[in-house]
Amino acid sequence: MLYTVINDQFIPAHEAQLHVSDLAVNRGYAIFDFFKTQNGKPVFIEDHLDRFYQSARFMHLDINHTRDELKALLRELMDKNNLPYSGIRITLTGGYADDGYTLAKSNMIITQQAIKVKPLNIEGIKLATYSHQRQFAQAKTIDYQMAIWLQPYMREQGADDLLYHHNNIVRECPRANFFIVTQNNEILTTATDVLKGIIRKQVLSLANTGFTIKEQDISLDDVLNCKEAFITSTTKNILSVTQINGRLIGNGNAGKITTALSKQLAVVIAHNTGW
Repeated sequence: MLYTVINDQFIPAHEAQLHVSDLAVNRGYAIFDFFKTQNGKPVFIEDHLDRFYQSARFMHLDINHTRDELKALLRELMDKNNLPYSGIRITLTGGYADDGYTLAKSNMIITQQAIKVKPLNIEGIKLATYSHQRQFAQAKTIDYQMAIWLQPYMREQGADDLLYHHNNIVRECPRANFFIVTQNNEILTTATDVLKGIIRKQVLSLANTGFTIKEQDISLDDVLNCKEAFITSTTKNILSVTQINGRLIGNGNAGKITTALSKQLAVVIAHNTGW
C-alpha cells in the first residue's frame, strides 16, 4: 500500500483527498515540484527544494515547514513506500477559501509513484510549434491548461509534444526546456520567460564539454537552421528532438553532441544522488 502526505498526515494513497473549497480545485491556484529517486535516494534534491520555495514565494503561498522539516517528511514517506526508483511530487495549494477566491492557509500534498528506469533514448521525439507564452513562467504552477487543450492539435500534427514560441522567440515545451546546437556547435537555450528546469541548470553547468553552452534567446529561424535539438526534464534527462513541424533536424537521428551531453549528464546525476 502506498502512502500520501497531506499536511503532515500519512494517509493511504487511495484515501487521500482535498475539500472542494481548495483554490487548487476552484481556481487552479497551486505550485508543485517533482523529483526522482534512484536506489532509494533523491536526485538533485537541494535544487528542487530551492525551486519549490522560490515558486511559493513568488505565488504568495506560505510553506509552514522549514527545509529540514520538509526533508524529514520526504524521508519518512520514502521509508514507508519503499520505492527505490520513483517520482515524488510536492504540491502546495492556495488553501480552503470560503469565498472560492481569497488566499487561505496552504495545503501541502506529497505523493510518490514508481517509475521505470529507461535506457538512453536514441530515437528522439517530434515537436509541433505553437504561439503561446506561459503565465508566471518563473514559477512551477499547476497551470497546464494550454498543453492539455492542444492535445488534439498535437495529434493532428503527428507530434509527440509541443514547443511554445512568442514574438518569434522559442520558449519551452509544456514540461521540458528546449536546447539547440548551432552549425558552429554552440549549445543554446532560451534565456527569458521560461521555467528554469533542474536538468537545464545541470546542462548549463557541464564542464569540459569542448563546446560553448549558454543562455540566449533563440528565434524560430535559429531552430530551423540548427544542427541538433534536444529537450531536458527531470523524467527525460536529455532527449533528442528529431523533427519540428514535420521538418527533420539534422539527419533525423540523435546527434553526436546531444548523445555526448547525455552521457556526461548521467555522470553528474550519479554524483548528485542523496541527501
